[in-house]
Amino acid sequence: MEKLITEFSIGLFFWQTVIFIFLILLLKKFAWKPILDAVNEREEGIKNALLSAEKAKEEMASLQSDNEETLKKARSERDSLLKEAREIKQQLIDEAKSEAKNEAKKIISQAQETIQNEKNAAIVDLKNQVAGLSIDIAEKVLKEKLSDDKAQMKLVKDLVKEVTLK
Repeated sequence: MEKLITEFSIGLFFWQTVIFIFLILLLKKFAWKPILDAVNEREEGIKNALLSAEKAKEEMASLQSDNEETLKKARSERDSLLKEAREIKQQLIDEAKSEAKNEAKKIISQAQETIQNEKNAAIVDLKNQVAGLSIDIAEKVLKEKLSDDKAQMKLVKDLVKEVTLK
């Protein structure tokens, strides 16, 4: 019985081995290739996804770098525009001050000229009035002094001597 069990075990082992090998060949022919193809396809998909992720990461880094560069340029341009605006503002203020000073000088000059002209006119008027008064006074004095012929002759002689001396 022991022998029978041993032979049976060996026979069973043999047939199990044959079935196992047959099963392996059958699986190799019909199942392993599609399974391996699916695994390889999955592996390729993962590799492609990793490559795409790496490219996307690089593009993101590049875009971030570009964005930072664009921001730097925009800030620089903004600072430049602000500086230019400040300079223009200061220039306008300086021009307005200069124009106001020039206008004030012009007004003062015109006022001084007007004052001088009025002063000169007043002096001329005063001279004319003094001359008129002087003539009136002289006329009255002469009328009084020249009422006499002797006095007239003496005055004419004195005037002739003065005129010839000068």
